[in-house]
Amino acid sequence: MKRLFFFVLLALASTSGALLFAQGAPAAAGAAAAATSQWKYIAAAIAVGLSCIAGGIAVGQIGAAAMGAMSENPELSGKALPYAGLAEGICLWGFLVALFILLI
Repeated sequence: MKRLFFFVLLALASTSGALLFAQGAPAAAGAAAAATSQWKYIAAAIAVGLSCIAGGIAVGQIGAAAMGAMSENPELSGKALPYAGLAEGICLWGFLVALFILLI
């Protein structure tokens, strides 16, 4: 329940911050472009934020499992490293998605 509350609070904080600090549109014709631009930044922030949170959770789970496996068999230390790298790759994919959102 605490995690759900944290994620909801994080989502509200990220969206409200973008709305509070957004600059006003100079004309009515630019209002649609400003609204689209505003959602673009919010979407990019959500993409990076959620992917980094998921990557952190995955690395934590993999790290705990790797430490448990290495305590039983020290030869397994090199085999856990690629899995941690794969979990960190989740964050990189979120960053790439955010770049695509912002640049395209």
